[in-house]
Amino acid sequence: MALPLASVQLYSLAKEFSADMSGSLDKLAAIGLRNVEAFDFVGRPAEIRAALDASGLASPTGHAPLLSDELWTPDGAIPTPAPEVVFAAAAEIGIKTVIDPFVAPERWLTEDGVADIAERLNRAAEKAAEFGLTVGYHNHAQEFVADFGGQSAYERFIELTDDRVEIELDLFWALTGGQDVPALVSSLGQRLVAVHVKDGIVPTSNPWAPGAESFGSDTLDQRRAGTGEVPLAAALQANDAIKFAVIEYDKAPGDVFEDIAASYAFLREGGFIA
Repeated sequence: MALPLASVQLYSLAKEFSADMSGSLDKLAAIGLRNVEAFDFVGRPAEIRAALDASGLASPTGHAPLLSDELWTPDGAIPTPAPEVVFAAAAEIGIKTVIDPFVAPERWLTEDGVADIAERLNRAAEKAAEFGLTVGYHNHAQEFVADFGGQSAYERFIELTDDRVEIELDLFWALTGGQDVPALVSSLGQRLVAVHVKDGIVPTSNPWAPGAESFGSDTLDQRRAGTGEVPLAAALQANDAIKFAVIEYDKAPGDVFEDIAASYAFLREGGFIA
């Protein structure tokens, strides 16, 4: 079977990337990476494309908000541009799949809310096709809070979205949501095009459940791949449709480039990537 390609979500090194885009990408290339996953790319596609080309890197996938008025992150919100603007920027960079990375927890608590999310993403898929692109969704843990007759909100979302809507599963957050991660990976079949390879000690309770205390990325205990609680090896072997194994840290435990290198070594030495 074809093994996935390694990538890294640039949100992991947001500060370093903002301070020195070209230098950061050169460091990733020196580690051995050939792909990255762009973040906050819409306002500067030409600059990012030039830096990627100079470093010999590509960004086949990228994160951008498609389903919300603004994109929430643990460290601040980012305004949402029109889908057409997002897709034009993605095409300029060379991104093939634009992935929405976060939809607010309250929207996942009702069946109508989940249906609305699915409908919006289906419409986004139609618009993306006009640019020769596809769209996808990246989970956190709020998608696993609500239950509709034995079906999680996430399962309902998968059921209601078109098959052309691709899925990127964050393995750390799926475990935080109480999921059997390898089983979930397997169940997503051919729609699962990417996974976020992220490890650590998962929160003791779902931080997006109603009534949970607010949190930021600084509260997370994330660790290098293979040294935490996430069953990464079993998950990566559970579905041969995965095209990209994307290293990410919401909070790197040390020097971010050393942490990325360690996770890359885990993938390479374990035979999990091409």
